[in-house]
Amino acid sequence: MAIAGCAVLTGGGGEVRADGILFALFGGLLYAFYAVTAARTISAGAPSDAVMGLMFGGAAVVMVPVLLWTGTGWLAEPRGLLTALYLGCATTALAYLLYGRGLRTTPVATAATLALAEPAVATLLGVVVLGERLGPVSVTGLLLLGASLVAVSLPERVSPSGRDRRAIGSSA
Repeated sequence: MAIAGCAVLTGGGGEVRADGILFALFGGLLYAFYAVTAARTISAGAPSDAVMGLMFGGAAVVMVPVLLWTGTGWLAEPRGLLTALYLGCATTALAYLLYGRGLRTTPVATAATLALAEPAVATLLGVVVLGERLGPVSVTGLLLLGASLVAVSLPERVSPSGRDRRAIGSSA
């Protein structure tokens, strides 16, 4: 339901291209790989801050050729440097430090699904801050996404014996 909501929410207009779909699927695969790898490493006892630092530090090293290829002149301007610092420190480092700490106690599937709140928040900010208007299709996508986030946030149902659903299914 969350994936359908995101697809409907973001697919409201524009040209659909096969390469764009493939890149989006590849990005989703890489995100899943990152989330599962981080969760397993943290669950094995590694400090979450160190795991996030190592993963994003490695990603930064991989991206250096792209930075050099596209040019670094924009970093010499105060506006460009401030933008880079804000994006690097606030929206990436802080966000993923908190995400890593959340992975200590939250199952990776739940954390990854809850991360889908990002497009919903971006959409709502567009409406509130920028005065954008949502069409019926986008509203439907937002509602689907919101419903899926509520569903994944609900606690597991516990049987009268105190075992959760998974334990009941595995003992039968």
